[in-house]
This record gives sequence, C-alpha cells and structure tokens, in this order.
Amino acid sequence: MIVQIYEIQTPAEAEACIEAGVGHIGSVILSGDEWRVPDIRDVVRLSEGTGVRNSLIPLFHDSDTLYRALDYYRPRYVHLCDSLTDGQGRPVDPAPFVRMQEELKKRFPEVGIIRSIPVPGEREMPQFPALRIARDLEPVTDIFLTDTWQENAPVAGYIGITGRTCDREIARDLVLHSRIPVILAGGLSPENVYEALSAVAPAGADSCTGTNRRDPEGKPVRFRKDFGRVRAFVNETRRAEADFRTRFDSVARELAELREELQEREAALPAHSLRPAQLLAIEEVEEKIAGLEQEARRLEMCLSRGDPPDPGPV
Repeated sequence: MIVQIYEIQTPAEAEACIEAGVGHIGSVILSGDEWRVPDIRDVVRLSEGTGVRNSLIPLFHDSDTLYRALDYYRPRYVHLCDSLTDGQGRPVDPAPFVRMQEELKKRFPEVGIIRSIPVPGEREMPQFPALRIARDLEPVTDIFLTDTWQENAPVAGYIGITGRTCDREIARDLVLHSRIPVILAGGLSPENVYEALSAVAPAGADSCTGTNRRDPEGKPVRFRKDFGRVRAFVNETRRAEADFRTRFDSVARELAELREELQEREAALPAHSLRPAQLLAIEEVEEKIAGLEQEARRLEMCLSRGDPPDPGPV
C-alpha cells in the first residue's frame, strides 16, 4: 500500500521520510509569485532513484506558472486539490478541469496526476456526489485521493487541511467504483489509520496534519513533522496491509473449499428428481461463494493497486 506524507519542504525531512518507509513524499508550492523553491527541488531530486515517489501541490491556478513550475521541479506527480464544488457541496462544471488535465498530460506526459476528490465528514452528507465528480475526471487522472470537504475550507478554493476524517462509506464506494488507485486521506493519524484502512480498503493512506508536531495547546503546526508519528503511521499502515493479505489468503482457501463442495453437491443430484432441500443447500453455497468473491475482489484491488507504472524517464 502507498504511504504518502505531506508538507515535506526540506531535504532533511525527505531523508527522514525515506528512512521511515514513506513511499510518497509530498511538498507544497505555496504561491504562484514565489514558485521557485530550491529546497523543494532538492526534495524532488533526493527521491529520484530510491523507489520513493514525489508529488507537488501547487496552491495557485495560473496555467503558465504551473507549466514553468513543472519544468523547474520535474516531479513524478502533480497533485491538484482545487475545490470541485460550490459552498453547498454542489459540483461545479468539470470541463475546465478536464481540459487543464488533458493539456498537462500533453505537455508533461512523464508527470502523473493525482486529483483530490471531496468527501464530506462522517454521516454529514450521505448523498454527496463524490462518485459523479470522480467519474468526470477519471479518464485524465492517474490516482484519486479522498479529502475532507467542508463548507468553509481552511485554504479558500482548495480541498483539504481540515484535520477531519471523511465519510468512510462514500470513500469505500469511490474505491469500489474507480478504475484507478484511490489513496485515503482526511484527518488520518497513527491513532486512526489502521481502523480507517480496514473499513475502506484503499490503495494507500495519506497524512498531513495528523503527523505534524503539536503546539502547547495540542494543535498541529503546519510544515513541522513529528517523525515519531510518521514512523507510527507507516507501521499502522503496514499492519493493515498485512491483515489484508492474511484475510485474502483465508478467503481464497474458503472459496476453494466452497467451490469443491458445490461441485460435489451438484454431482450428487438425482438426474430427474430434485428435492427442495438439496436445491436450497446448493443455493446457500452459491450465495456464500458470491459474497466471498466480492470480498476477494475488494481485497485484491487494495493489495494490487499501487502506483501506476512510470510512463517514461522524468
């Protein structure tokens, strides 16, 4: 599973992340006016050749500035976090975002696109149109990332940095219906990531504020990582991944046994006289098989959907 950690702004922090077992190192370009940050470029270069991927969030909307920034940094991924809804959670027209991503892929085919998909907090808006939003953007996106939507976003015009968990039912539906990997984000920390992953079974987990240092009042400090918490986050993610593998193996064995039982029951049926009890027993086995097959597909998607293959050298 992918482990992604954000607000890594210096090479020293990137080295600490690599040592902790982080797979995706995320940095943030805070301004379109000051988009050249040598430290962040060093973070990108540091991860090259290590098997660790890097990603950049640009907190500006100007396309020309974005193209210059991608030329300068040459990241593995650009992570787009634009707000995709209005203040009431209604989807905005996706066409401008689709066109922008199409142009990005044309100009920078070697740079993958991560797109944040808004998901409200737990049980706040069960009919929130996350799947509809994702469906429009999936053809021009390499990885989705769920992040928590709220009416008054901490960074105007963007999704995320709320420190709040998102609705797991909606996130799980997104995972099940997406043809591309989905990273779970939104208020994840060492304390809750295992439970969240167990419920959603995504391709990975992302943390920003949940692995930051705390001020004297216990609030997360932006751009200051607590690497003890980072290591704990990695360990809890790996624990969930190990459980998925164990469960997948168990489901595979149970499926094999049930399929063998089904064959034996069908072979034992009389040629011309079917008893209701025999048919009911066969239907019961078939229902068990169908349920386990669905669970096996969900687990297989979780375990097999890592990073897409590199399209070419950066």
